[in-house]
Amino acid sequence: MHVEDELTKAAATGNTCTVQLLLSKGVNVNSVNKFGRTPIQVMMMGNTTLAHLLLKYGADPHLPDPGTGSTPLHDAARTGFIDTVRILIRFNADPNATDNNNLRPVDVARQNGHADVVEFLSRF
Repeated sequence: MHVEDELTKAAATGNTCTVQLLLSKGVNVNSVNKFGRTPIQVMMMGNTTLAHLLLKYGADPHLPDPGTGSTPLHDAARTGFIDTVRILIRFNADPNATDNNNLRPVDVARQNGHADVVEFLSRF
């Protein structure tokens, strides 16, 4: 397994310790795995410690998913993880980015019934 795949696997499974170790060894936080996705795109959205770590190391919150056009902010909004939404916004994620269906993060939060996320994102 390539280190890029190790990093995305650790992010996807919420293994913050492994992510920290790999990043401290110089693995590129924006490297893509064999599926063309970065660690922040596949991270466990409810893990705010992991989100903060990736963003602190320079993860790009603007990169759209190659298949859906969703950004990490879309994914956090869709799943209702308000704390992750807040962290992404703090690290300059674009609340007005649109996915392949021309939906913004606030729109996908609304579709999925996450009123707290809708209220927060409506400020932008």
